[in-house]
Amino acid sequence: MLLPRLAFAALLAFTPPAMAETAVEQPAAVVSIAKLGEVLQLDELFEVLRDEGLDYGKTMETDMFPSGGGAGWEATVSAIYDVRLLRARFNAALRAELASDPATMQSIMDFLASDLGQRVVGLEIEARRAFLDTATEEAARVAADDRAANRDPKVALVRRFVEAGDLLEMNVAGALSGNLAYMKGMAETGAYGRAMPEDQIMSDVWAQEAQIREDTSSWLYAFLGLAYDPLTEAELQAYIDFMESPAGQRLNAALFVAYDKVFRKVSYDLGRAAGIAMQGRDI
Repeated sequence: MLLPRLAFAALLAFTPPAMAETAVEQPAAVVSIAKLGEVLQLDELFEVLRDEGLDYGKTMETDMFPSGGGAGWEATVSAIYDVRLLRARFNAALRAELASDPATMQSIMDFLASDLGQRVVGLEIEARRAFLDTATEEAARVAADDRAANRDPKVALVRRFVEAGDLLEMNVAGALSGNLAYMKGMAETGAYGRAMPEDQIMSDVWAQEAQIREDTSSWLYAFLGLAYDPLTEAELQAYIDFMESPAGQRLNAALFVAYDKVFRKVSYDLGRAAGIAMQGRDI
């Protein structure tokens, strides 16, 4: 199931010159979330998310620290993207969203554990891993534009898939939330040289909305076009049918909630780390 990318579309423009549960209480819920993680292939996905984060850390270092951030910066970014920590937070959020509804959980599992369900999850992760290569992402964007120009029937199906999951709006909201958290983290370090009121931070973040929306739309159709290219139209339609079902809608919403809770903190931590490093202080 698609999770938002780590999107900081215009982040650098704002840099200054840069509940614990016990097995006795809820054993069935814990097992269900563990099984959900297996069919969502979260181990594989979070390794890709970590690689995305480490790559982004290198981009930040190049753009923000002319003399390099050094081993301290690399270690800090690596710690922020610690997979075990991120997975624990993500699982807790999923549990809060889904574990109290076993009927919905079963419907979700019925699809995801099927041959088609496992195939689409795998294809999404493969495409996400492929997008770690900039040239592959750019080629996928060009291919998406070509498919649209040639009226490829799959384009309409992908558009319906995006609408079924409200993926454009959810991804834009996630990027804005991440940028807000990043700027708050940086502002708290004094990196802007003066106190920055929250209303100004909000204004600066919202100023990015149009750019983020345009880039996110392009990214979405490129990513989904690459991921679902091996699927037949009938298979993609079956996936859409699940996404439009109550179970699919519930899962999609839960994934976005979990992602936002986890990666809003990641963004905040990155902002704080960047602000401290820019001032030449120990991270």
